[in-house]
Amino acid sequence: MEDHARLFYLWQLYVDGRASREELLLLRTLLDIQENEKASRDWLVGQLEQTVTETGFSEQRLQAVLRSVRESGQTKETVRQMHFIKRYWWVAAALVCLMVPGYLMFFNKGHAAGPLTKTFQHFRNDLDPGRNRAFLTLANGAKVILDSVHNGMFARQGNATIVKLDSGKLAYDATGQESAVVGFNTLTTPKGGQYQLSLPDGTEVWLNAASSIKYPTAFMGNRRQVEITGEVYFEVSKNTAMPFIVKKLNDETEIRVLGTHFDVNAYDDEPSMKITLLEGAVQVADAGRQSILHPGQQAQIGNGTLKLLSDVDTDEVMAWKNGKFQFGEASDINSIMRQIARWYDVEVEYRGTVSDHIGGTISRGVKASQVFDMLEMTGAVRFSIDGKKVTVMP
Repeated sequence: MEDHARLFYLWQLYVDGRASREELLLLRTLLDIQENEKASRDWLVGQLEQTVTETGFSEQRLQAVLRSVRESGQTKETVRQMHFIKRYWWVAAALVCLMVPGYLMFFNKGHAAGPLTKTFQHFRNDLDPGRNRAFLTLANGAKVILDSVHNGMFARQGNATIVKLDSGKLAYDATGQESAVVGFNTLTTPKGGQYQLSLPDGTEVWLNAASSIKYPTAFMGNRRQVEITGEVYFEVSKNTAMPFIVKKLNDETEIRVLGTHFDVNAYDDEPSMKITLLEGAVQVADAGRQSILHPGQQAQIGNGTLKLLSDVDTDEVMAWKNGKFQFGEASDINSIMRQIARWYDVEVEYRGTVSDHIGGTISRGVKASQVFDMLEMTGAVRFSIDGKKVTVMP
């Protein structure tokens, strides 16, 4: 009975959002105690029934979730149910807490978790998350470190003044007088940086870490063209007379739009270039091949092929812009570490092979150790941090 009293107390702290990390770990430990496993499972089922009933969650769906708790206890089933009930995040979190030794929202597909004593590493040092950092290369080659620029106007390019807004965003304010000379500016984010830009035509642009965009200081003629590297999200200002063209630097791929929202992931170290459409329509052309994308679709270009995918998880694609890491069921440790390396500006070394697929969601605003703690709780992987080097081990 003492354990159940502690369970009830810790559960209430968790539901109220007041549980510390240590209390969450204790909750998980109590649920993992072998001799109390069935009793703890039955107790938590009762708590879930009460919590979910108050939300109006349908009986049929509730029973499907509870059946997976009572009978299977398998991570794979839990993951499937998590997608099924993702609106009810507190239930999904409780299921993961019960069925996967982890930190609420992380799962490891098909891997038995290690003992609690292996969960935390004592890292030699920690790493701060990325932030708004970038530098601007002007048409004359001069570089401006935007972190050190005060808000307000700080440069003039052709017929436009460049302004750093109070939000930190970079914007161009046209004077209304056309200039015969149009220069090109390049906005670049380092590893551990991100930035937002409003182009001269009003198009809104977000740059992920280790990315760049080259653009004219004024759009002239019959097209608006920019060149990018890394990952960039666009909300294009509509102008049917002047299509908006996005190209990857030193690449033939061309994305043509009139007015739409889309993400381009064009990192050189990724296996393919990915164009994901959220709103509107875009035409993707590459080496004579072309395809029209509709919302929820993604074009993947690599190894001489252009592949079109439907029903893409756009929340996962756009997680970086929304301040999160979101790793789907298909995420392997290599793809996860590429994202982490860019955001925390680290080198990654592998010792051994981690073959499992790990998924979950966590803020990009936390220190690196917190991300690694959560990933370690899946039991599939361990980390060490030494300076700017992260070692990944099974």
